[in-house]
Amino acid sequence: MKTFFILMLFLFLSGCAAEKIEKQVIEPKGVEQMDLSNKKVLMVLAPEKFRDEEYFIPRQVLEGYGIKVFTTSNKKEAVSIIEQKKVTVDVLLEDATTDYDAIIFVGGPGAAGYFNDQTALDLAKDFYEENKVVAAICIAPTILANAGILEGKKATVWPSESKNLKAKGATYTSQPVIQDGRIITANGPDAAKDFAETIVKALK
Repeated sequence: MKTFFILMLFLFLSGCAAEKIEKQVIEPKGVEQMDLSNKKVLMVLAPEKFRDEEYFIPRQVLEGYGIKVFTTSNKKEAVSIIEQKKVTVDVLLEDATTDYDAIIFVGGPGAAGYFNDQTALDLAKDFYEENKVVAAICIAPTILANAGILEGKKATVWPSESKNLKAKGATYTSQPVIQDGRIITANGPDAAKDFAETIVKALK
């Protein structure tokens, strides 16, 4: 019992606690039935322990507007933390380019593996420098902070990472979703749908 408690506490503190999620249908709203079929988005997944809602909900919302969604990771297959769902990636992280209109870094405990991954940091910076939408949720905004692109920007993150954002020059806010220019951040799975809708609006 003690071991179980410690494990759950670790998951909570290290990024988006993993409680069971309920099935839900996401209907696009907030943007008038736009056809964004000419847009492409790249979602970055940790190979293990990415947060289910933070990938599947935004993907469903984006595809509801016709946006083409592609996935990348540093392994050919990624596994979610709650339901252990497997996702076959479209391109390995080392081969990913900026040939997309936006990049989204998905959270969950596994995202910590990208905090100091130079390939991930460079990709975030490249998208930012090309003035494309750069988005991250849960603990993943730390990737943006470590890439040096949150300095002077308003941003949110899972509370355990707020100190790091501040240390890297970001203006931290506890709001669920915040947009500053082309950068969009969200603080956890409960914000997944609003996070996705904000990305859609930025892509219109």
